[in-house]
Amino acid sequence: MSDKSELLNQLKIDRDAPPAPRASYGVTLFVSLVSLGLGALGMSLFQEDSPVANTQNPQQNSIQGKAEASIDQKLAQTPTIETAKDLAPKTSEKILNASGYITARRTATVSSQILGLITEVRVEEGMRVEKGQILAKLDDSIAAVNLKFAEAQLKATKTRIGSIKANLAEGERVLARAITLRTDDFSSEASVTRARANVESLKANLASAEADISVSKLEVKRQRERLEYFTITAPFSGIVTVKNAQPGEIVSPSSAGGGFTRTGICTIVDMASLEIEVDVNEAFIGRVFSGQKVEANLDAYPNWNIKAAVIAIIPTADRAKATVRVRIRILDSDSRILPDMGVKVAFLKT
Repeated sequence: MSDKSELLNQLKIDRDAPPAPRASYGVTLFVSLVSLGLGALGMSLFQEDSPVANTQNPQQNSIQGKAEASIDQKLAQTPTIETAKDLAPKTSEKILNASGYITARRTATVSSQILGLITEVRVEEGMRVEKGQILAKLDDSIAAVNLKFAEAQLKATKTRIGSIKANLAEGERVLARAITLRTDDFSSEASVTRARANVESLKANLASAEADISVSKLEVKRQRERLEYFTITAPFSGIVTVKNAQPGEIVSPSSAGGGFTRTGICTIVDMASLEIEVDVNEAFIGRVFSGQKVEANLDAYPNWNIKAAVIAIIPTADRAKATVRVRIRILDSDSRILPDMGVKVAFLKT
């Protein structure tokens, strides 16, 4: 009887006892799904790499084999290509580096020789001009009048000479007649003397008139040259880099008139005279010599090597900077080389 009671007590549920811990079914389910996915992925990869999977489609395997054989054959026939390093020309050893600027040996700010009002400017920045080409014109009305006046004086002097020559011819005839009459005792010595004096006076007047003609010719030439001052021309061929004046402004060769007076019409640069000027530290000037080959690179085009050569070493040093100026000729002329550009140079050993 006691055994049955114990069995019944074991079947009773104790309401006061704490609940037994339960397993997390969600975590267990997630772990199971991840395991199944990894197993499927491993099977697929194994099938792709296994020879059994490749034998399932023999036609595809044959095409793939032919393509691989063709690629191997082409790779075997491809010639060996030399690298850029192998093709690069061997340059001389660089023994010294320096920096400087592009300069022009022939550059001029064109002005007038006289003070005048600008009436016309025929140039713009970037325009190429030839030697003798008209750049600008000034008001030449007064100069033109002065030239006409000088020409009129020359013409009047030439007319007076014609009159003097006619009077001289008549005086010489009177003198000859007086001498004849004096020989025949039909005229006095006084009449002969007067006739001779008149001839001498006319000759003096003729000489004076001829001298006046020379003076008038010089005056005409002077006024004509002065008139040319009002037309400003290019002193040499080059490129206009700066336009300094406009029509209506006053131009003067000096700074007269304060800030309202222009001292130049434009600036012209001869691009054929461009060269490089660099400052070399005096401690290394012994490495530079005349005719030395130089490799230059503009700051604007650092990968462009420009051939150059040393023209001369200026025989003086800058005390403040402890440098010596070196002139370098540009051997490769190009339109990309412009004045005042920064440049780096490398002096070569040979």
